[in-house]
Amino acid sequence: MKRIVILGAGTAGTMMANHLRHELDKEDWEIQIIDEREEHHYQPGYLFLPFDIYSPEDIIKSIKEFIPKGVKLLTAKIDQVIAEKNMVLLQNGDQLHYNVLIVATGAKIAPEEIPGMKGSEWQKSVFDFYTFEGSLALRNKLREWEGGKLVVHITEMPIKCPVAPLEFAFLADSFFKHKKMRDKVEITYVTPLSGAFTKPKATEALEHLLSEKNIQIESDFAIAEVNNETKQIIDYGGRAIDFDLLVTVPTNKGDALMERSGLGDDLNYIPTNKATLQSLKYENMFVLGDASNIPASKAGSVAHFEAEILTENILHYINGEPLKEEFDGHANCFIETGNGKALLIDFNYTHEPVEGTFPFPGIGPMRLLKESRMNHMGKLAFRWIYWNVLLKGTHIPFVSATMQESGKNFN
Repeated sequence: MKRIVILGAGTAGTMMANHLRHELDKEDWEIQIIDEREEHHYQPGYLFLPFDIYSPEDIIKSIKEFIPKGVKLLTAKIDQVIAEKNMVLLQNGDQLHYNVLIVATGAKIAPEEIPGMKGSEWQKSVFDFYTFEGSLALRNKLREWEGGKLVVHITEMPIKCPVAPLEFAFLADSFFKHKKMRDKVEITYVTPLSGAFTKPKATEALEHLLSEKNIQIESDFAIAEVNNETKQIIDYGGRAIDFDLLVTVPTNKGDALMERSGLGDDLNYIPTNKATLQSLKYENMFVLGDASNIPASKAGSVAHFEAEILTENILHYINGEPLKEEFDGHANCFIETGNGKALLIDFNYTHEPVEGTFPFPGIGPMRLLKESRMNHMGKLAFRWIYWNVLLKGTHIPFVSATMQESGKNFN
C-alpha cells in the first residue's frame, strides 16, 4: 500500500486530509496526518478574543473531530524530514516512509528575533494576538486598562493575515468608544510598509478609515528594538515611538522543523512553485498554507483555495500526468472596521483589490472595498462555515478557487 503523509493538522492539513480521503481508493492509499497538538484553533478568532467578542470556547475544538474516518491521526512531535529517503522521523524514534509528502506546518511568531520584544514587559505592556495565549492575556489586560498610548505594530512582512493588525486598530477604536473612554486612548498604527496595505487602492481606502477614526499611522518603520524601560519601539534610523500598551505582530517564521530538515529559506518557508504548489526541490513534496514561500497572502482563504487545486494536482502526480499551473494567488478577506461594519477585498497575484460585487457579478450581495453591515455579518458567519464546511473539505459552489474578474472595476 502507498502512503501520503500530511505534516500539520491545522487549517490546510485538515482540509487536505478530507479532500484526499474523498478522492483516493482506501485499498491503494493510506493517509496519515501528524500534529503534536490535540486542539484545533480557529485562528481568525484570536482577533476577537481581546475584545470579548469571542470566548475561548468559540475558538478551540478537538483536532480529532475534523479528521475523517479512514485517515490515521498521529499525535507526535516531528524531529526531522529526510526528503532524500522519503522519510519522516518522529521524536519518539519512529520512522514513517511516504510516497507523497504534504507540508502544512504553518507559521509561528518569533518575538525573540527583535531585541527586547520578549523582555520584562512581555504580556505586561507588550502583547501579541497571533497566539491563543497572547490574545487571552491581552483580553485580560484590556478589561482593566485605563487608557494611554496604544501602539499597534507590525515587525516585518510576510505575516499571517496581513490585514489583521489593521482590524485590531479599527476594533480597538470601536471598543474604547463603547467603553466611553476613546478620548483617553491615543492609537498609532506602525508598519514597515510605505502605507497601510500592500496594494494601492486598498491602501487608499484603509488610510482614509484610519484618518476618519483618528488613528495615526507611522510607516516605513523598520524596528530595531523594544526598550522595556522607556517603553519605546525604536527603528534603525533612531525614530522612537512611545507606548503605554504595545500590541505587536512579531516576525512570522515557518516551523523550525524546516530548518532542522534543510528544507526552508531564511524564514523557514519552503521554496514552492507558486502555480502548482509542488516543492521546487522534491517532486513528491507539496506545500500549502503558511508553510510555503509563495508570494500570496498568508490567510485562511488562500489555504482553502490552495487545497482544492492541490488535491487535483496530487491526483495528477499520482497518475503520472502533468501538473496544472492553476493557483493564481487568490485571496479574499473580510476586514473588520469596527462599529458593526467590515470591508471585503478579493485579489490575486496580478490583480489588486478593487471595488465591485461578490460573489455574484453585478448582484453581490456583498460590496468590495466598501464598508457595510453585510460584510461584517459575512465575517462573523465565516466561523460557522469554517467549522462546518471548509475543514470538512466541502466545496462552496459559488466561490471559485481562482479569482473571477467579472463584477470588478479594474479601470
